Amino acid sequence: VVSTVKNHEFDGHKLMIVRTLSPELQPLPEISFLAVDIVSAGIGDIVLINREGSGARLILKNEKIPLQSVIVGIIDQVEVFE
Repeated sequence: VVSTVKNHEFDGHKLMIVRTLSPELQPLPEISFLAVDIVSAGIGDIVLINREGSGARLILKNEKIPLQSVIVGIIDQVEVFE
């Protein structure tokens, strides 16, 4: 996501559009949102996201940033156990 006008608290942070996946790794319809990337994820990576505002702000050590979601990890492998 490229934005010419944004809250100055986001300066230096990469914003990415992320989609929620099913346990079978299929995109769920119409469930996408913005997240700040702190792990240098790339397009197509499966990522772990913290989607809780105060926890996300704690991760970035910034109580002023208007934020709800942070990419906190890149998933290398997924195994589903039944």
